Formats: sequence, structure tokens, C-alpha cells
Amino acid sequence: MANQNNTGRNRVLVPESKKGLDQFKLEVANELGIANYDTQDKGNLSSRQNGYVGGYMVKKMVEQYERSLSSK
Repeated sequence: MANQNNTGRNRVLVPESKKGLDQFKLEVANELGIANYDTQDKGNLSSRQNGYVGGYMVKKMVEQYERSLSSK
């Protein structure tokens, strides 16, 4: 069963970043070729498709952080 009570998973740690993270998620989904990600029911997507979006977001965030470390 899905984590319905949201006890620590999939929550935004910095509430002010939610809008930016949502926009980033849409950009990543678009890059991966998942059309209308913002309006479609995520339950109709495969686990693989949903996982790609989250995994690619993490990959891009790590790359950005590594770049910021190398420029210091």
C-alpha cells in the first residue's frame, strides 16, 4: 500500500522550495518525453516512468552541486 500518512517520505523539507521543485519536476518530465506530466494522473504512469522523473531530478541536482564544488 502507498504511504498514505506521509510520515517523512516525499515531503518537502523547505516549504518555500515547493513551487521550484514542482517546476523542476515538470522540466525533467518534459526532457524525458513524458507529455502533460502536470495534468495526468500519476497512477496511470508506470513505476518506471515515475521513477525516471525522480531519479533524473536527483542526478541533475547532484551534478549541479558537484559543479558548484568544483568552482570554489
